[in-house]
Amino acid sequence: MSKEIIDRLNLSAEKLLDLYRQRWVIRYFDEKVDECFAKGLIHGTTHLCVGQEATAAGACAMLEERDKITSTHRGHGHCIAKGASTDRMMAELFAKETGYCKGKGGSMHIADVDKGNLGANGIVGGGIPIAVGSALTSKMKGLGYVTISFFGDGATNEGSFHESLNLASIWKLPVIFFCENNQYGMSGSVKKMTNIEHLSQRASAYGIPGVTIDGNDIFAVMDATAEAVKRARAGEGPTLIEAETYRYKGHSKSDAKKYRTREEEMEWRNHRDCIDLFGKKLIELEYADAAKLEALRESALQEIEAAVKFAEESPLPSFDTIMEDVYA
Repeated sequence: MSKEIIDRLNLSAEKLLDLYRQRWVIRYFDEKVDECFAKGLIHGTTHLCVGQEATAAGACAMLEERDKITSTHRGHGHCIAKGASTDRMMAELFAKETGYCKGKGGSMHIADVDKGNLGANGIVGGGIPIAVGSALTSKMKGLGYVTISFFGDGATNEGSFHESLNLASIWKLPVIFFCENNQYGMSGSVKKMTNIEHLSQRASAYGIPGVTIDGNDIFAVMDATAEAVKRARAGEGPTLIEAETYRYKGHSKSDAKKYRTREEEMEWRNHRDCIDLFGKKLIELEYADAAKLEALRESALQEIEAAVKFAEESPLPSFDTIMEDVYA
């Protein structure tokens, strides 16, 4: 099945290896953020996507440069997958003026409009209506781009989710609603928060396609996203994708994860890790050997080490700029 998807999507060996490295970049970025937070180098809070790398990498791989995304509080992977600089991202988390928001936004507010990233959002479900507005702009002005809105399972219980799906459906907007179902909304199991088997079933209420996929299988992610992008560009309207995945870390730095078992976590880590599965598939299909994959992993680690060094050496914002970039 993987080879069929590779052929259908015309994925080159270079593209596949880039995706393998990119997922290590995402993982090492968030693991380094975790480490730096513990050392007191990063303040506030952070929401890490360790374990979920396939969703961001696979979905964004199917986009063109002109296409847009909206992100979430757990958005570092989306930023990297859409082409953001890890130097500027890390500097933002270190509250340095070389960061994307000049050190004033922090983890949950990184945006890179030049790359099509319309921004992360500290409000659950907050990016969904923004994505609909972006898609409406594309349709009204004939710009031809599509927008992916990333959000978690918890956001599907927000009013903004339902209002956005309804509006996008009746106006046939070029938007993809991408739900990263990591099984828990904060500490609440999705099984206790909804009364349906799959969150994608909610698409039927709005007359749009809904599909549930293995979010740790990057081939499944790319295949579903490519189909949704094709529909959107053809003027056929939105799609709801539910990608079932798992976050290894807690909801945030204050989360002790008492609502789930160590056995459950280790099952995902040891048997369903998205990077490990992808690496094994690349070797099986003879796109790489173990030495090549190890070199890519090491390259990703060095990029993140360099990003930390850049952030540490960057200056803090001047006190004279305290009233700049304030809109209220």
